[in-house]
Amino acid sequence: MDAMTTATAPLPALAPAPAPAPVWARRAAHAVALCALPSGLWRIAMATGVHVGYSDQVLRDVYDIPGWGIAYVVGLSVLAELAALFPLLLVSDRWRPLRPGVLAPLAWTVSGVLVLAALWQLVVAFTAESQTYLSSGTAQTVWGLAFASLFAIPVLMTAVTWSYAKRHR
Repeated sequence: MDAMTTATAPLPALAPAPAPAPVWARRAAHAVALCALPSGLWRIAMATGVHVGYSDQVLRDVYDIPGWGIAYVVGLSVLAELAALFPLLLVSDRWRPLRPGVLAPLAWTVSGVLVLAALWQLVVAFTAESQTYLSSGTAQTVWGLAFASLFAIPVLMTAVTWSYAKRHR
C-alpha cells in the first residue's frame, strides 16, 4: 500500500470563531482603562509628595505617608489600572481563552464588583470626614475631577461584558 493513497480520518469540526467585537465595545473597553487613569495618577502624586490638597499632618497621621501608606496607595493605583485593563481581553481578536464559557461569568462578576465599588466611592466622596481632610475647595474640585471618571466604569464594563457574552453564546 502506497503512503500517498492511505485515507486519513477527517478532522473534527471546530466550533465557529465568534464574531469580532463591535467598534463600540472596543471603544468602551479602551475607555474603561482611560477612566481609571486620572485617579491613579492623583494617588501616585499623593504618594510621591506632590501637594494634592492634604496637609503634611494628614498625610502622616491618616495615610501614613511617608511610610507604608506609599506602598498601599501605589499598589491600589496599580491594581485599579490592571483591573481596568481586563475589558481589553474581552474585545481582543488575538487573545482567545481556552474556555470562553468561563470568562463570561467572570466578566459578569467583575461588572458587579465594579458597580459596588462605584457606589462605595460615592459614599466615601460624600462623607464629612473625607471632605474635611482636604485643605480647600479647589483641592476638593481637583479630587472630584480625578475620581469622577470612575463612575463611568461600571456602565462601560457592563456594556463590554454584555457584548462579549452575546458573541460567545
